[in-house]
Amino acid sequence: MSISANGDMIPQTTGHPLSIVFIGAGNVATHLAQAFEKSDVGNVVQVFSRSIDSAKELAHKLHAAEFVNDPSEIVHDADVYVVSLVDHAVDNVIKEIPRNNALWLHTSGSLPIEALTGKSDRTGVFYPLQTFSKQVPVDMTEVPIFIEGCNPGITDEIRHMAEKMSEKVYYADGDLRRRMHVAAVFACNFSNHMFTIADDLLRRDGLTLEVLHPLLRETVRKAIDGCPADGQTGPAVRGDKAVMEKHQSMLTRELADIYSIISKSIYSRHNPD
Repeated sequence: MSISANGDMIPQTTGHPLSIVFIGAGNVATHLAQAFEKSDVGNVVQVFSRSIDSAKELAHKLHAAEFVNDPSEIVHDADVYVVSLVDHAVDNVIKEIPRNNALWLHTSGSLPIEALTGKSDRTGVFYPLQTFSKQVPVDMTEVPIFIEGCNPGITDEIRHMAEKMSEKVYYADGDLRRRMHVAAVFACNFSNHMFTIADDLLRRDGLTLEVLHPLLRETVRKAIDGCPADGQTGPAVRGDKAVMEKHQSMLTRELADIYSIISKSIYSRHNPD
């Protein structure tokens, strides 16, 4: 299926600005595709997603992009292909697209650059280190973008694109990206899950997370302005077993286990002897 977002036929963009195909229409793709156009990196000419509704939704946010849900309909003559899919889906999708001379980029923090081997002699990584949700605006000028190219010339080409979008562009090879991704999972994904648990617990008593907003803001402020380890407080760092045992008795087994594991980690970190 190949339909233009506004119902019209769209000519293929060539030369400058760059013509860009987005393979994926999720959270990362939604923000990057719009940022590429807003920063004049290029024009997104096509969006692919297995979900035609997702492809259409993103295409409608762009200047003049068609949308498709069949890999065989992905155009072959674009300047840049940005692969922004869940890691396990990348190979199954891109193997259906013929090799060409375009610049191929993926946006993953976990996949190596070699994931694009065979698509082109010009491959790289364009990894924005941020949490993205489709409907939540993000200032891309503040988002760190970590890049890698298959050779120094390609790295410079990617850097030029990234610097149009963000003030924070850095080189990072696959090993460093994976380590940063792990750190980001702890800092963002795990902490957000803790916020979710806290919200659930509060709602049982008719409260919401709003009562913790000052606490959350101060916790993040201390982590940003100083050393997170120096700002650790609470019963675990003090080794207050009576309080911790009382807390665990109030929780389900699953939550009590989480509480125990994290408390032991905190105590061990701050009481190494």
